[in-house]
Amino acid sequence: MLILLPPSEGKAEAGSGRRLDLDRLSLPGLNPVREEVLSALLALSAGPPEAALAALGLGPGQVGEVRRNARLRQAATAPAGRIYTGVLYEALDLASLPAAAQRTAGRQVLVSSGLWGAVRLTDRIPPYRCPIGARLPGIGPLPALWRRELGAALTEAAGRGPVLDLRSGAYAAVWTPRGELAERTVTVRVLHEREVDGVPVRSVVSHFNKATKGRLVRDLLLSGARPRTVDALVTTLRDLKYTVCVQNTEPGRPRQVDVIVTAL
Repeated sequence: MLILLPPSEGKAEAGSGRRLDLDRLSLPGLNPVREEVLSALLALSAGPPEAALAALGLGPGQVGEVRRNARLRQAATAPAGRIYTGVLYEALDLASLPAAAQRTAGRQVLVSSGLWGAVRLTDRIPPYRCPIGARLPGIGPLPALWRRELGAALTEAAGRGPVLDLRSGAYAAVWTPRGELAERTVTVRVLHEREVDGVPVRSVVSHFNKATKGRLVRDLLLSGARPRTVDALVTTLRDLKYTVCVQNTEPGRPRQVDVIVTAL
């Protein structure tokens, strides 16, 4: 099984190990584009801070993020599972998982990234700021750039098992599985169910969507389950006490499931 996660804006303040080495990252076929994006980000961050803030969608109080970007080649690194610290990763709480579950996470989880394309949780990267919507000089739209490169790498990483796609919309748009692989892919929408005038009402949640997805991945890793089909994956989620509603989908498209939560 392959699990696809979004990155988080929240990141550790600093790494604690060796400097960045692209050749040590997973999915080495992405390295030429990683180098291209990294070089453009470094050039942008070394220039006028106002231009960098605008290109990265940051506010005036975040100029420290730009300064940190400018030092990415010299910065200390840490495993990506420690670099990302947002709501989803807090709920996943990778560091507290048993060693066997951490090893499974290292094999099965890929994190999307505007800078790296995708990395495994064990890949050593420095803290950075480069959202998928960033406008880097000489690069053009990052989604279009990565869309040309990610297909082959992620298709190979998926192997023959199911894919659990938990990416947010902007990152999901960068790569959409097609054909037979799409039919092995499950996308998840988190809905909050509550009663309004005695009638159950379901609505999409945002902040708690991330937390629910983090807990879901954590529970899957702790369970040691190895589903080999989409149906087996859905069954596993139900066995883990998640309320799952499978939506009708067209042939050749990912299977969408709704995970229903009643408490936030």
